Amino acid sequence: MNRQMREVKDRLMKAYRIDQHIRSKLDQIAALHDLAERVSPVYSDMPKSPNRNVHRLEDIIVRIMDMEQELKQEVNQLLDVKEEIKGYIGQVDDREGQIVLERRYLCFDRWEDIAGEFGYSVRHIYRIHDGALKKIQLS
Repeated sequence: MNRQMREVKDRLMKAYRIDQHIRSKLDQIAALHDLAERVSPVYSDMPKSPNRNVHRLEDIIVRIMDMEQELKQEVNQLLDVKEEIKGYIGQVDDREGQIVLERRYLCFDRWEDIAGEFGYSVRHIYRIHDGALKKIQLS
């Protein structure tokens, strides 16, 4: 694979990397929600430590809100990158090549799934993919 094809592929893979980061952040938010649900006050006559964090639930809620705001920004970034990728894919003049690129870089499908959808071997899908990549010019 030549340098230009690698650069095109790197640009097309950008959405996948952002999507993975979004999934990770969603997992982190879910874990914080779970933690917030488990935090409950304990009533006791025992003296309290003066160093304990009495605002633990509030801290967790603030973290959740901050992460959700970051998540919104990343989702918007993902949508922008997907639009950019659609523009690159639009440069490909053959329909099969467009579909392979869309399935791989917009839907994040595995090679085997794309091949099964077409009824082709994975090796043939690679050929279509490489041919399509050669038609894309980066701006």
